[in-house]
Amino acid sequence: MYSPPDMTLWKGRIDLEPEGDVRRWHQCVAPLPPGEAEPGLALFGICCDCGVRRNLGREGARDGPDALRRALAGQAWHLPVCCYDAGNLSCPDDDLEALQEEEAAWVDRLLEAGHFPLLLGGGHEIAFGGYLGLSRYLERHQGASRLGIINFDAHFDLRSAPLPSSGTPFLQMAEHCRLRQAPFRYLCLGISEVANTAALFRKAGELGTKWLRDEELASWNLAAAERVLRDFLAECDALYLSIDLDVLPASVAPGVSAPAARGISLEVVEHLIGVVRGSAGRMLRVADIAEYNPRFDPDGRTAKVAARLCHLLARR
Repeated sequence: MYSPPDMTLWKGRIDLEPEGDVRRWHQCVAPLPPGEAEPGLALFGICCDCGVRRNLGREGARDGPDALRRALAGQAWHLPVCCYDAGNLSCPDDDLEALQEEEAAWVDRLLEAGHFPLLLGGGHEIAFGGYLGLSRYLERHQGASRLGIINFDAHFDLRSAPLPSSGTPFLQMAEHCRLRQAPFRYLCLGISEVANTAALFRKAGELGTKWLRDEELASWNLAAAERVLRDFLAECDALYLSIDLDVLPASVAPGVSAPAARGISLEVVEHLIGVVRGSAGRMLRVADIAEYNPRFDPDGRTAKVAARLCHLLARR
């Protein structure tokens, strides 16, 4: 299930300018050492199609993490932190439940070591394992901390189903909160009205979900969105941030399981990430980039967008 980091993925051009910092990611990323290491950014891949398959989506997301590493490798390096590749988890027997538990254990360990886990997907089922690991870490260290979940997504992913899938992670989080008699603090940004049934909107309301629809997240209306986001952040002590790439227009991010007919612009997503980092940077403990599917990204466009978002999340 676990594969150590493949450092051959980290390669690219080497600039020979006589002055200044000319490094790129491939020159700065190191394999996560087995013992103690200086705290930094920890990239961890979840190579899984099981959740997408169960949710009747387009398969291929299992190849996403390594494709994202290749896209990251050539980016210019501007981060004042150490960066580690922590390897991958896979799901060879389609035992998604075991994968989510193993992912949670890894996220917990990375947090314990002082790292910022950035999870690379893989289907959106990765969000529950990441959340679960953060929740367990916080229970040990901060007791009844107010954990908030922000999800950039065209879908609520609150589906009821007999088995976990890429459509269930936030319902799994809600159930986890219910069993612990804890509030479910969930804000979803970019919801598509035509991609979520009336029953899902009703369920989201019953669970206390807050959301903004894609049509509400236009560049000319960002002040209203910022107020909603800041009000939500004021209710939290720690944050889990998830970015499902299908929140972006299909022209910007075609390499996903369910391309968006409309979506919200990359500029808006970046701006709102900036609000989170500016208002609650210290509270952001774990993040993921989900649903990247290189099978439907022949020109690498989606990978470049995802790599740019990784850079923004890491620029803490």
